Amino acid sequence: MGRYVIRRLLQMIPVFIGATLLIFLMVNVMGDPVAGLCGDRECDPATAAQLKKEFGLDKPVWQQYLTYMGNVFTGDFGTAFNGQPVTELMATAFPVTIRLTIVAIVFEIVIGITLGVVTGLRRGRPVDTGVLLLTLVVISVPTFVTGLLLQLLLGVEWGWIKPSVSSEATFGELIVPGLVLASVSLAYVTRLTRTSIAENRRSDYVRTAVAKGLPRRRVVTRHLLRNSLIPVVTFIGTDIGALMGGAIVTERIFNIHGVGFQLYQGILRQNTQTVVGFVTVLVLVFLVANLLVDLLYAVLDPRIRYA
Repeated sequence: MGRYVIRRLLQMIPVFIGATLLIFLMVNVMGDPVAGLCGDRECDPATAAQLKKEFGLDKPVWQQYLTYMGNVFTGDFGTAFNGQPVTELMATAFPVTIRLTIVAIVFEIVIGITLGVVTGLRRGRPVDTGVLLLTLVVISVPTFVTGLLLQLLLGVEWGWIKPSVSSEATFGELIVPGLVLASVSLAYVTRLTRTSIAENRRSDYVRTAVAKGLPRRRVVTRHLLRNSLIPVVTFIGTDIGALMGGAIVTERIFNIHGVGFQLYQGILRQNTQTVVGFVTVLVLVFLVANLLVDLLYAVLDPRIRYA
C-alpha cells in the first residue's frame, strides 16, 4: 500500500504540471488583461507598459509560467489586479464553496444511494419506473432553470428561504443551493446505484448469502451494497472537484461569494492571476480526490490489493 501511494504521488507531479501549464496558456490567450484595467478607454502606451512590467506581463509566457510555479511552491499565488493577494481571495471563497460542496455531497450520498438501492431491489416495478422518469427529467433540465425556479417559488412566492445567501453562508442557508448544485449528480448517482445493485443482485455470493438464511438487511448492507458501491464511489470522488469548480451558475443565482463567483469575476475582468490561482487549487483537489477514491476500493472490496 505504501509503495502504491508513493507511486501515485509521483504520477501526480507530471499531471499537475501539465494541467497547470495548459490552464496558464489558455488563460493568457483570452485577451489583453491590461486593457481591462483602463476601463472603457484604451490605455496609453506608457501606462500599459508600466502595468505589464508591474504584473510581469512583459515577459515571455514560458518565463511567466516558470515564475508563477516557483511562487506557487512557496505559497504565493500572485496578486489580483486590484492589489489584493489571491491567497486572501481564496481564504474567503474556498470555505464557502467547501460548505456548499459538503451539502451537495450529502444529498448525493443520502438521497441518491437510497433511491438507487430501493429501485435496484424493485427493478421493473412502478417505483422503479417513477424514479427513472424523475431522474431523467432532472438530468434534462439545466441547473440554472432548476435554481431560478426554486429561488422564485421557495424564496419569492412562499418565503420559505431567503432568495440570496448572506455573506456568512451558513449550512442552513446552503441547503437549497446545495440541492440545486447536486441535482444532476444526484440523478446520476441514483441511476448508477440502481444499475449496480440490479446486476450484483443476481451474483452467486448474494444467492449463497440468501441460501444461508441471512437476514435480508444483512444481505443488502454487508454483501450487496458494499460491492455495488465501487462505481458509485468513483463517480462521487471525481464529482467533488467538479462541484467545486462548476458552482459558478449556482453561486451566481443565490449570490454566493465562493470559488465560482471569484472565477466568474476573474474571467469577466481577464484577471489571469485569480483564474490561474483558483484553478490550480482545483486541480489539486481533483488529484487528491482521485487518490482517495482508489484507496477506498480496498476498503469496499477486500479482494483488491495494491502492490
